[in-house]
Amino acid sequence: MQHYEVIVIGSGPAGKTAAIQAAKLGRKVAVVDGMSEVGGVCVHTGTIPSKTLRETVLNLTGLRERGFYGRSYRVKQDITAADLMRRLNLTLKREVDILEDQLLRNGVEITCGHGRFISEKEIEVDTPGGDVITLSAERFIVTVGTRTYRPDYVPFNGDTVIDSDEVTRMQRLPRSITVVGAGVVGVEYATIFNALDIAVTLIEPRETMLDFLDKEILMHFRHDIVDAGLRLQFGQKVAAIEVKNRAAGSTCVVRLESGRAFASDMVLFAAGRVGATDRLGLDKVGLEVDHRGRLSVNDTFQTAVPHIYAAGDVIGFPSLASTSLEQGRIAALHALGEPVHKSPEFFPYGIYAVPEMSTVGMSEEEVIGRKIPYEVGITPLRETSRGKVMGLDSGVIKAIFSTKSRRLLGVHIVGEGATELIHIGQAVLTLKGTLDYFLENAFNYPTLAEAYKVAALYAHNRIAALDT
Repeated sequence: MQHYEVIVIGSGPAGKTAAIQAAKLGRKVAVVDGMSEVGGVCVHTGTIPSKTLRETVLNLTGLRERGFYGRSYRVKQDITAADLMRRLNLTLKREVDILEDQLLRNGVEITCGHGRFISEKEIEVDTPGGDVITLSAERFIVTVGTRTYRPDYVPFNGDTVIDSDEVTRMQRLPRSITVVGAGVVGVEYATIFNALDIAVTLIEPRETMLDFLDKEILMHFRHDIVDAGLRLQFGQKVAAIEVKNRAAGSTCVVRLESGRAFASDMVLFAAGRVGATDRLGLDKVGLEVDHRGRLSVNDTFQTAVPHIYAAGDVIGFPSLASTSLEQGRIAALHALGEPVHKSPEFFPYGIYAVPEMSTVGMSEEEVIGRKIPYEVGITPLRETSRGKVMGLDSGVIKAIFSTKSRRLLGVHIVGEGATELIHIGQAVLTLKGTLDYFLENAFNYPTLAEAYKVAALYAHNRIAALDT
């Protein structure tokens, strides 16, 4: 039986950084992952695949160029699933190669197979070859991530009724699709399919979507996707999903509790994810999970069992690859008794829909709730010189400032490059910067980042008007 100082169960973003951090401290480390290759959900079915598909769709459709050449412009007329999967498979292969190299060159041992606790310091691993091996460790870090929520009433078949993991294995593109669930995953895929000129209906039982976002930014986003032809059906729950086999092919029917029904070639059920903890044998170590299969941890990612830590999506919000990377590192440091830095106070949230959205800091609703006197600067991206060069006709940057201290309180962006542009706001927020940073510094010209300066000028002029 192999013994380690640290065993990391799962090799997604949190698992990768936890294992490498522990190895860099000179400890004997192993990673155990239930997939045939390292990378976890992030690499194989989640973050990297969905963002690769988005980029491929934008490139092949020519969507970014339609501001100049019109809505009929296409780079490739007949886009197939094979076109999308070709680039996806190349990207995933490179990602796995890089990740495996990072782990191995840091001395991390990799074992593929499902691991489960059999005692407080031992796990069994079912290897792909059918063998069962036992590994032991002084400390464990659980980073198994999540899996798709698959309720019994949904007739999943991997072809016409699929979950978000199965999008990456599609053999064909539908002419129409109904997406159930307007969370981040559902919204991203709904807008990606819509960009392919596939008729999309997005169904959500709540009256709203993405409630954590600034409402004004969400208003701009909603206008953009409706204008692009995406059909929204909110405020009604799904009662049943049926697959009708006909001579001309299968038709999927989504029936709502109100009695209304929607027919389409395909249904994507994207109404949530649950922690992939059901096969971990947590009862053997006295750990329990919540109703969504998630583990509870303290601020150093330690569970109720002191030598077992958890990080990444398996602990719930914010369930971001970016924050998972930091959580894994912090968990490893604390587990090994090393100095630990705090989790970042401000982290950006990126939604890779079409168009992108990203946010950091407080929304306008949060600022109002805290009764902080504030002013807002908003700049349409099309009004920047770079926006004109790119042919943009939508997108805004919204910056919120305190009128008392002039400090930046939050930045919210919808439009091209939102997930890149947000880091300027993140840096200024983290360093407790003020409106004056944007006023007194030069930005490359022409860039979309100029919009920060214009937004700051708008806010400055409004604040100045209050003082006169």
